[in-house]
Amino acid sequence: MLDINLFREEKGNNPEIISESQRQRFADVEIVDEIIHLDKKLRKRQYKHEQLLKVFNNINKEVAKLSIVSLLFVFTWPGEDASSKIKNTEEIKDSIAKKGAKVQEARATLYSKLSMVGNLVHDSVHVSNDKANNVVVRTWGEKRTEPKLKNHVELMELLGIADLENGAKIAGKGGFCLLGDGLHLNLALIKFGLDFLEERGFTSLQTPSFMTENIIGKCAHSVQFDKELYKVTGEGEDKYLIGTTSQPLCAYNIDGRVHPTELPIRQVGYSTCFRKDAGSDGIFDASQCEKVEQLCITSPNGNDSWDMHEEMIKNSEEFYQMLKLPYHIVSVVSGALNNAAAKTYDLEAWFPASNNYRQLLSCSNCTDYQSRKLELRFGQKTKQSKPCVAFLRITKGRMVLKCPKCYSHIWVERRSCLFKLLLLIKKQKLLRLRIKILCSPQVTSLEQTVAEPLLVKWGV
Repeated sequence: MLDINLFREEKGNNPEIISESQRQRFADVEIVDEIIHLDKKLRKRQYKHEQLLKVFNNINKEVAKLSIVSLLFVFTWPGEDASSKIKNTEEIKDSIAKKGAKVQEARATLYSKLSMVGNLVHDSVHVSNDKANNVVVRTWGEKRTEPKLKNHVELMELLGIADLENGAKIAGKGGFCLLGDGLHLNLALIKFGLDFLEERGFTSLQTPSFMTENIIGKCAHSVQFDKELYKVTGEGEDKYLIGTTSQPLCAYNIDGRVHPTELPIRQVGYSTCFRKDAGSDGIFDASQCEKVEQLCITSPNGNDSWDMHEEMIKNSEEFYQMLKLPYHIVSVVSGALNNAAAKTYDLEAWFPASNNYRQLLSCSNCTDYQSRKLELRFGQKTKQSKPCVAFLRITKGRMVLKCPKCYSHIWVERRSCLFKLLLLIKKQKLLRLRIKILCSPQVTSLEQTVAEPLLVKWGV
């Protein structure tokens, strides 16, 4: 969420900047004035509550003094009645409790509204509410446009490497089974993705595939919960199955205090993810998939988070270039940004069978928007040192692999990429080369168990 101080003119800020950002998102603008009103209401209640606490503490001190006098002299001075003051403290204590409850109520209302306001849209983002107006930043690779190319479903059936029909019988819409060579290719791609990011300084970790409601609420917008995520109920605390690896990756760093010398932090997470909003195109946008996601944490200083944002999308591009997948990079329009993102790049690969580009990954700079909820701070760690006052930045993205003020994360959907790889193959003899690129350094064993059988199936 945004810093509440951005809404306070007396702090030298201009709330109109937030209103303009909301306009660019084609979102509610009036909510800015509502938050300003709620903030003033909260601070007024806090002031009254604090004044009562001061009165209460002063009376308690007087009662303590009178009690000491009574013990020493077995009498009190005229007009100094400790019992009446004790009665006053009981009345004030009751008022403090009531006003404290009102403060909590006002705070909850304020921060509920505050969480609905999106991050400040970056100046470079094109203002539009239509994804068709996404700005193409650059293009790589040669598109294939021959007629009658097979799509990934046809290729999987031809090769016998996946079973969508029985997968749907088992799990319903979006269910599928990978068979034999398809499974081995998928596992090889996972390993390849992890190795790719580790070579670039990332620390790997495998995350849980479910989170408690309290924790996931700090990593995802509440409107996503019941609409997009599966909820697991029963004995004990309710949990949600994760929709992206970035959610537990964020939580892994919760309540962190990061020293400047520890930055930037680069993490790559691997997990199985689940989403209700499954597509109907084979295994593309399936309800279950495994993701390898990149998360980076940088300082709030200068352009650190924006430099990391560019580094992340570069990592994604290098990965897909190694797979020889033609793509283009687009800057997402303002109206299509999610609440946390200040700017988002999408990498869209060319799908020859459907003759269009389709999204494979996203890469977003979330600045300090998510780190504020996560209490992820930048500065000294010890009580004796200067306290942490700045939030780090978070940037995240999605690859085959699928923040403090900068958090960086790349998400790559391996299964989708795997069959987009096969999708681009027309001359079957190219398969051996593609698998070598994909699976190195495990070339020898996979060439024997995967490449040769597929070449035989294709009559090469």
